Amino acid sequence: MKVVVFGGSGFLGSHVADALTEAGHGVTVYDITPSPHLQASQKMIVGDIMDEHLVNSVVKDNEIVYNLAGIADIGLASQRPFDAIKLNILGNTIIMEACRNARVNRIIFASSLYVYGKTGSFYRSTKQACELLLENYYEVYGLPYTILRYGSLYGPRADERNFIYKIIKQALQEKKIVREGDGEEIREYIHVYDAAKISVEVLSDEFMNQYVIITGNQQMKVKDLLNMVKEMLDNKIQIEYTAALNNYHYEITPYTFAPKMAKRVVSRTYLDLGQGIIECLKSAHQVIHPSQVYNGLMVEKDQH
Repeated sequence: MKVVVFGGSGFLGSHVADALTEAGHGVTVYDITPSPHLQASQKMIVGDIMDEHLVNSVVKDNEIVYNLAGIADIGLASQRPFDAIKLNILGNTIIMEACRNARVNRIIFASSLYVYGKTGSFYRSTKQACELLLENYYEVYGLPYTILRYGSLYGPRADERNFIYKIIKQALQEKKIVREGDGEEIREYIHVYDAAKISVEVLSDEFMNQYVIITGNQQMKVKDLLNMVKEMLDNKIQIEYTAALNNYHYEITPYTFAPKMAKRVVSRTYLDLGQGIIECLKSAHQVIHPSQVYNGLMVEKDQH
């Protein structure tokens, strides 16, 4: 099928685009910045989701639309509520309207586990609004949808908005990790490879007009994750816990009351968290300390 991925240059979006290509689909990446991960067979459209004319012209040439665009960082959404509302709600509505006009087979929307909890601030509110709007577009216009509620992602191509990347970079550069809170918070981390693979599997008819939870198989306290990173770095870093400055994030569960039930989908095979963290350490180290391999030895590049 022909598929367009809005927000396809980003951390999750670029991996979803790759997983779609691997599955044999024709992929167009639409993002405000060019993708540094674009494959030869993928098409790139540089544009803003607020550009109605461009969005409509791109959507009409595709059968499936993924929307992973907008503000995805909870802290940033809290600092810039107007932009979060504009991009996450109005931007998504522009894409939905284009999908309705083009009569696409389905729109796949990236939501969050925060959507029906008390935490998440404006990020939660915008995602919740979009879920309701998608329901409305289906009820009124018959636009098919699948809503993906992602949990805590990690893996290659992440930046400092991603918690695991942020702590690994801090550990490598500063020899310490500073965490707001006491570390007792529980998360189910999922590698972005696994999340992207499931994001393609939901194209099956069984997930039409459904809510899908995409999260990890391994429950872990944040403090245990930090200790894992510390051990992997030969216990040569310090871990500091400070008082939490905000209440954007949940402690044990993001749910308070969930009127819309979601199917939880897990892959039969998945990347082990420890193996995934080692991969992240290697990737971050290569960025921070560029090097080359000569005869099996890692040698620092001459920076002069």
